[in-house]
Parts: sequence; structure tokens; C-alpha cells
Amino acid sequence: MRHASAASLQAAVDAAWSAGVRAFDTARAYGPQPGENERWLRAALGDRPAFVVTKGGMTRSGARWVPDGRAYALADDLDRSTQALGRPPDLWLLHAPDPRVPFRTSVRALAEARASGRVARVGVCNVSLEQLDVALDYGLDAVQVGLSAHDDGPVRDGVVGRCLERGVWLLAHSPLGGPKRAANLINRATVSALLAGVLNHGPVVSVVVGATRAEHAAALGGPLEGAADLRSAFPALRTVADRRVTAPVVDGEVVLLMGLQGSGKSTRAQAWVDAGYVRFNRDVAGGTLRGLAAEVAAALDGGVRRVVCDNTYLTRRSRADVLEVARARGVPVRGVWIDVAPDVAAANVVFRQVEAHGRLLEPAELTGKTNLSLPPSALSRSAREAELPAEDEGFATLERSPFVRAPGQGVPIRVLAPDAALTAGPDTRPTFVVAWSPNGDPPVSPWPTLVCPHGAGPPVCWCRPPLPGLLVLTARRAGGALDQSEVIGGGSAFRKMAAAVGAAWRTLDG
Repeated sequence: MRHASAASLQAAVDAAWSAGVRAFDTARAYGPQPGENERWLRAALGDRPAFVVTKGGMTRSGARWVPDGRAYALADDLDRSTQALGRPPDLWLLHAPDPRVPFRTSVRALAEARASGRVARVGVCNVSLEQLDVALDYGLDAVQVGLSAHDDGPVRDGVVGRCLERGVWLLAHSPLGGPKRAANLINRATVSALLAGVLNHGPVVSVVVGATRAEHAAALGGPLEGAADLRSAFPALRTVADRRVTAPVVDGEVVLLMGLQGSGKSTRAQAWVDAGYVRFNRDVAGGTLRGLAAEVAAALDGGVRRVVCDNTYLTRRSRADVLEVARARGVPVRGVWIDVAPDVAAANVVFRQVEAHGRLLEPAELTGKTNLSLPPSALSRSAREAELPAEDEGFATLERSPFVRAPGQGVPIRVLAPDAALTAGPDTRPTFVVAWSPNGDPPVSPWPTLVCPHGAGPPVCWCRPPLPGLLVLTARRAGGALDQSEVIGGGSAFRKMAAAVGAAWRTLDG
């Protein structure tokens, strides 16, 4: 329960208790200050014997929510939550995975807190199937994810199925679709049916409604029924069992080309198009992956039997719709994952950007609406979130294929870091200097120089070493072939930059 005042939380708790609710969910990060909602909930419950769930591992910085999954930070959060509640929580959850901390480190801290007797039950929130499987190694007790009539992502990515398979308690938050959608559900029967539909996913599923007003909390009492009537209006209410459609395998194939942005999927897809496959690509068609899956379904229903989809498809959730569409029609799916190092993928993104625009885009132009306007942060996030495809998703065949860059066309060039600019001797190759200078002043050099002028902090451009933008732009302007070229000086940043584009690297005296 997340509230703006102690009075509103008190009224909601009283109404929910009268309606028969005996379990309450909160978090240390809720409220105007850390722990405020927990203290309010303690006061609102008084001596009533409720089951209390709270969450740790999240900090607030103004309007930003920042995960903090460090072991000592989690231990401190549990201590403070216990103090605020006046007792240990009945279930303590990791609020969200922290991308800066190995997930296993965070889960181990939960397990250690349980083993020490500081809390009886532990779990995780908002996790992928891969993360859930890590948590299962430590015998967690529960998992909380968003699951509603509008959001069936945890069904599509396999989290709900794994919980059913392993008997893990699953708490579905936002079961009515979040505050904005829930506010429009004024019909008690509709609320009941939607909640029943979420619960219908399986016996281990509970709902965390998130009522913020007394009248909403009071509406939670009574039997939950009628979900079947809403299946057509809310397809997300279909359960794991509903999706396991079987049909005779027909002559045909759906190919899913998967991998990071810049892994060469479009080039690979062309070979299938040349062989008569119909291509479905979101950059070309626009819209969403779910909408694209609907187009694939329409094509298969219209008699098309060979399809290639070359989108990133980095997660089980993003792949699930196409796999379900094909499975329901008996069409086998071939999965092809293109292996590419993130640094090499970054170079490929820049190659395409420079080829398309003749220059590097400025930070304000990197909107991420297409791969040609992808910012560095988006590619880094993709690399963190990627889930390798597995046969249990429904692939008939699955293969992994390495990315291989075609040989460069052009002349060898020499690129110098600033520390080599004044001491490198003459050379028959065209020579350039690349540098990062936030004040915009180029280093002193007898050679033509390209400079990244953008500030410090997380990179907002592709031109700051070790990102490969300046090397790619230099090669384009000079007609150079980077895989025949050499980068000199600059330490590890320039070594990494050279490796991304296939250039040689050495120190000035190497």
C-alpha cells in the first residue's frame, strides 16, 4: 500500500480489514521519506494480526527510483524496515534487480537474512526467468511481478510457468492494470472478474491490488468470479495452459533472427527473402513486436508458409508472441541467435549511422526510435537484458551463429591518440588524430584531428573513446579500411576502440 498520508492509509487499511483482507504490501521506498509508509502501516494495523510484505533494495533520488542491490545495503534496509514495522516482515522482497550488482550477490543476501532468522520468508520482484532461476538456486519463497488483464508479460517470458512448475508463491501486482486503468473500473462485477482472471493463472498466484482509497479497499470483499466472460476483451487473461495450443505440423517455417542491435540481422534476413520468405521487420513496418506478431498470424492464415522475422527479440517475453502464433498454426519455428560482442555491435551501429547520415549524430538526435538513432545507453541496456533463446520456448530448431564482418574496402590509415600525436614520425599512410576534449579544444598536432566535445559522465554520444565513432568517421572521410589500419597510443580505451572495428593497436614504442 503506497499512500501520501497516514490518514489515507489508515482509512484504506480499516476498509480492507472490514472487507476481509489480512495481507498488506508496502516497501521501504514508499512514502515521502524512506520507511514512512512502513511506519504508517504499523500504526494503522495496531495489534491486528496481519501478514505484512515489504521490499528493500530501492533508493529514491527526487523523482528517480534507483535500485541498490548491494549486500550491506540490503542488510541495512531489512534492519530499518523491521524497526519501522515494529517487527520483522512476514515476507521480505528485493524491490528490483540492480544492474550494477551481480544478481546472485543480491539473492545471496536475502538467503543469508532468512538463514540468520532475521526474516522468515524472502523473495524477489520484477525479474526475468533467468533471474528467477538464479533465485530458485537459493530456495526463495515468493516472486512478485506485474500481471494483469493488460499485462501478460510474466506469462510470455515463462516466469508464471516456472512458478507453477516449482510451486513458488507468485504475487501479481497491478492486477487491474495500474492506477490509471483501475480508476476507470467503477463496476464491482468487472473488478471482481478481472481479479478472478489473474488468480485463474494457477493455485500459487495471489494479487496485490494496491488500493489507495478506502472505497477501493472496501470493494475487495466478496467472491471473485466471472473471468471467463472477459477473455475475449482481455486476451492477457489467458493462462499458461490456454497458450499451449497443439496442431498438426504443416509444411512451412518461421525463422526468428535474434541478437543485439548491430549484429547483422538485416543482412542475414536478405538471404531468406531471396529464397522466397516473407520478411517482417519492425524498423520497416513500425508499430510494436506484438503488432508485428499479429501481422505474421494474418499472413500464415492467408496461406503464407515461409516467414523471416529479423528483430532484436532479446528476451523470452519479446519472442513469445511470434512463437505462440506459429505454434497455434502448427508452423515450426527456427531460431537463429547471432553472437556478437557488444563492442563490435556498437561499431556496426556507428558504421550504419555514418553510412546513412555522413556524420555522427549529436546526443539530442539519438532518440532510439530506429537503430540508426540508437544511443549508447540503449545498446548497453540491451546487452544486460539479453536472454539467450532456449528450446523450451517452443523452437523446433535452434542455432547460434557468430557475427563475421565483411572485409573493409579502402586504404590503410594510421590513427593516433593525443599522447602519440607529437612524437609519431612520418608515415606513408594517411594519418589522423582522434581525441576527447570536453572544452572543445583539439590537442596540438601536425595531423588532421577529430575531437569528441561532449562532457563527462555516462556516454551520450558515439564519439567518445572507447566508443568507436571517431575511428569510423575518420575512415569514411579518408577512404580507409579499418581492418587494414593501425591505432597507436591512448592506452586501454584506444585498444578497445581498435578491437571493436578490427584495427591493429600498439603503443608508440611497441
